[in-house]
Amino acid sequence: MNRFKQLLDQRHTHTPLGTWVMSASPLVAEAVGVAGFDWGVLDMEHTPLDLMDLVHLLQAVAGTAMVPVVRVPWNDTVNVKRVLDAGASSLLFPFIQDAEEARRAVAATRFPPQGVRGMAGMSRGSRFGTTPDYLRTANDHICVVLQLETPQAMAQLEAIAAVPGVDALFVGPGDLSGAMGHVGQLTHPDVMASMADAARRARAID
Repeated sequence: MNRFKQLLDQRHTHTPLGTWVMSASPLVAEAVGVAGFDWGVLDMEHTPLDLMDLVHLLQAVAGTAMVPVVRVPWNDTVNVKRVLDAGASSLLFPFIQDAEEARRAVAATRFPPQGVRGMAGMSRGSRFGTTPDYLRTANDHICVVLQLETPQAMAQLEAIAAVPGVDALFVGPGDLSGAMGHVGQLTHPDVMASMADAARRARAID
């Protein structure tokens, strides 16, 4: 089973503690990995990380207890394919606005017929072809987290969450505050109220 999904399943008895890794240094990632966090976002959206950098970070945290979640640069099928082939299995998609974009994100993470992910027989994601029956089983081990960052996206929360294959939602307070007219004010009362409302509605779905 996907390790990040396991953390989500345990949240009623243990709140998973996470952080962000914004450095391209494998040593920094490894140090964060042994610091006691349950999960950490390896961010490709707002950092200069390229694909080889990502591989190095994934290798660095593989020997730690921290579960890596990779934030892809954009909801782009080619980027997603390459990140999955590099060995990521839990992906965070930025700036999802509606259910159609959510469906496109999920499809990019799935091999046919459930999705459109291109097949490779010897990627790092398949442990270079040594994972038994990888192409048939990989879909079951992917976790998709979608980031809601505008009032328009927040209004579509239930529809986005209902898309098959969406495992979790993440509210991005930075862009949300800007979209609400409160640039840089992540804790503005209106922003906090919007996030609290999103949490309440998400719990109702759960």
